[in-house]
Amino acid sequence: MKLPTSMRCLKGFRFPREIVAYAVWVYHRFALSTADVEDLLAERGVIVSRETIRLWVNRFGAHFAACIRRDRPRPNGIWTRL
Repeated sequence: MKLPTSMRCLKGFRFPREIVAYAVWVYHRFALSTADVEDLLAERGVIVSRETIRLWVNRFGAHFAACIRRDRPRPNGIWTRL
């Protein structure tokens, strides 16, 4: 996952912007629940509540979802001819 440089609004949060970005990216990329994201972060030694993850997703989710959609490979002519 590339951390967008345009996400300077992540500055000033308790957690580093890489953790916030990872949590929101994982939530949208793999369609996980906030509890699943909480567990993934806990396995890596980061203790974050589900409510915090939900707030991050509500605040930054639209931007990350758009980036994921933008970076997906587009269908080309080979698939459309079948």
